[in-house]
Amino acid sequence: MCGFLAETGTSLSDEQLFTRAQKIQHRGPDQTITLSLADARFVFHRLAIMDLSDSGQQPFRHQHLTVVCNGEIYNDVELRREIGDDYSFQSSSDCESLIPLYLRHGIEGMITRLDGEFAFSIYDSTTAAMYAGRDPMGIRPLFYCRPSSGGIMFASEVKALDEREEEIHPFPPGHYYDGQQDRFVSYMTLWDAPPLIKPDLDEVSSQINALLTSAVEKRLRSDAPVGFLLSGGLDSSLVCAIAARLSDRPITTFSVGIEDGPIDTFYARQVADYLGSDHHEYLFSQQEVMDHLKELIYHLETWDITTIRASMGMSLLCRYIRRETPIKVILTGEVSDEIFGYKYTDYAPSPAAFQEEASKRVQELFYYDVLRADRCISMHGLEARVPFSDPDFVQYVMSLDPTLKMNSYGIGKYLLRRAFEEGGYLPHPILNREKAAFSDAVGHSMVDLLKALAERTYTDDALESGRRVYAHGQPFTKESLLYRDIFESHFPGRSELIPDFWMPNKSWENCDVDDPSARVLPNYGASGKAPIVAQDHSLKPA
Repeated sequence: MCGFLAETGTSLSDEQLFTRAQKIQHRGPDQTITLSLADARFVFHRLAIMDLSDSGQQPFRHQHLTVVCNGEIYNDVELRREIGDDYSFQSSSDCESLIPLYLRHGIEGMITRLDGEFAFSIYDSTTAAMYAGRDPMGIRPLFYCRPSSGGIMFASEVKALDEREEEIHPFPPGHYYDGQQDRFVSYMTLWDAPPLIKPDLDEVSSQINALLTSAVEKRLRSDAPVGFLLSGGLDSSLVCAIAARLSDRPITTFSVGIEDGPIDTFYARQVADYLGSDHHEYLFSQQEVMDHLKELIYHLETWDITTIRASMGMSLLCRYIRRETPIKVILTGEVSDEIFGYKYTDYAPSPAAFQEEASKRVQELFYYDVLRADRCISMHGLEARVPFSDPDFVQYVMSLDPTLKMNSYGIGKYLLRRAFEEGGYLPHPILNREKAAFSDAVGHSMVDLLKALAERTYTDDALESGRRVYAHGQPFTKESLLYRDIFESHFPGRSELIPDFWMPNKSWENCDVDDPSARVLPNYGASGKAPIVAQDHSLKPA
């Protein structure tokens, strides 16, 4: 995970620019490079993942082009083969491929050929134009602002742009910015499903298995050590199981829980033992939660309840990984819920409603779970990779008739479970484990602790007066007011960076709730209960 700040046409001094850029130095702790051109400037913080030598340092420069990219281009080998002798590469960094691709195809032809997770800026001195782009799911963060004095700036996080007089906007996923025409152009919309298809279940299982396996395999390419976050739930366990099959040595896995009642760690150990992984477990204390909250919200740049809850354990685990191990690349299980369904989507009133909700969640994902994964990992100088976000995989699942994805089988995510039922990928108790929200599954006491802190901080009267201060994203509980007040202390007046609280669809039966946790839903069942030995059984439609 790297970080950059790029600008053209602004009146900032070099010192002002560098001061801003240093706020995101945590994203790239290995090396920092500044570059000033006649009409553009760059600050790049490097986390060395591909080509660990100095040759892989950015910005990359060639003739009239200057490029910075926070990303991994997974089809780099194929692109280099296509480019052939037209360009003489100076490094083995995958991001250098952007230069010859741009020279040959222009900005749109370049970005549509990229298979990866990326955010980049390119300055072309022949046209005096800055270009920028972001991957289709928004896995890599990017923001922009237009200073009142003129010009445009791009940065990996809000804090590098944050000045009160400037409007800051998230760079839309699946878009590029054309600096010549000063416009944002859509090149891919993963949330707009292609024509719906309804193949037989055997074909669906085969395709899901093949596409997810390919997505994991791409994300194992690294010159730096790779590890895996393992909750013991279906999604992260499948990523680990696929990777273990593809690796010629034991993979390294990590799980986390609160020390006075962890839930996920029990199941994670089962998976780790089954896969033979080099497993690490970190149990955090209640005091660590209290001490970490303000710093966490500063790095997350959000006030959303479920994002903050789910980030606590993940961030503390990544801090442990950075301090205690050589791992620099982390594979995670995000994005599966949005396309296969949550606990609350069991209540979708129709297949069309299920599909509409999935499209909405995929489109907004970069505000929530994708943001969480990026910041929890990058704040500790690590890189996140997300196999379930692979565009080929997402587009295929989104194209399936939603009647196949709804929970008419007696268990959620049936298609995903069925795709990996054969072949011994996972123990059946894990393959059949019900969904547990990550913020709950690290241990219910963590969320209870945060709620208790809010209760001590605000009286009922203080809640009513405090929530009226905020017109947008108005807090509705003491916990949400606590997070909002902390957010405003870091980023005053920036609440519209997030559209709203992540909540179940309140218009559906049983989903008009006052808390984002699946714990409040009537179908939560055994999802987050204390560990018991699950019964082995085969997956069969109800």
